[in-house]
Amino acid sequence: MKEGPDITRIAALIGDPARANMLTALLSGKALTAGELAEEAGITPPTASGHLSKLEEAGLLWRRKQGRHAYFALAGPDVAATLEALAGLAAARGHLRTRTGPRDAALRDARICYDHIAGLAGIRIFDSLAAAGALTVNREAITLTPTGEARITALGIDLAPLKARRRPLCRACLDWSERRTHLAGGLGAAILTHATTQGWATRTEGSRHLAFSKKGASEFESAFPI
Repeated sequence: MKEGPDITRIAALIGDPARANMLTALLSGKALTAGELAEEAGITPPTASGHLSKLEEAGLLWRRKQGRHAYFALAGPDVAATLEALAGLAAARGHLRTRTGPRDAALRDARICYDHIAGLAGIRIFDSLAAAGALTVNREAITLTPTGEARITALGIDLAPLKARRRPLCRACLDWSERRTHLAGGLGAAILTHATTQGWATRTEGSRHLAFSKKGASEFESAFPI
């Protein structure tokens, strides 16, 4: 037997079209029921139940119980990062399932990647902070500088609780549509929360799309100029 991690099981689980559709749906960051995931995958609920059990056993999903109902979410940001990276690789190699349309264009502008902003809006955040010296970037290693801390605090985001967590404050996530880095980690999640609580953007029901209002887009661009 070969030594080291066995990637075959994970690859086989993600590679199934139905399971891939369910995992992609959970990149919105919302927990969904088995019935909702069955609809996303285009399969019957009993079939979806079998797929979900396999994904849960493999540590890719987290089953959350609320009363008599069970909801499923991705097991963590590492799973989301892997799915986003695979989507980027597929797009770069031309492996697209459908022709692009209006919905695809909207997702490229701004979407939710698990718990942070992706698409052009996510790239803008990263590029703005990096250009201003708020981030030091060494390939995948990203650090918030003192200048960055002051800038983020000025936005009204409290960094103290983010630093206290085990989760990395800043993490690079490869954007599947732009094939460039956007900001993930605790800070990326905090910026998404800030954008929605400030009314800059709202989540689109049934989609990963993040819709900015005209005023919200202006305030967002002022906060992250390029």
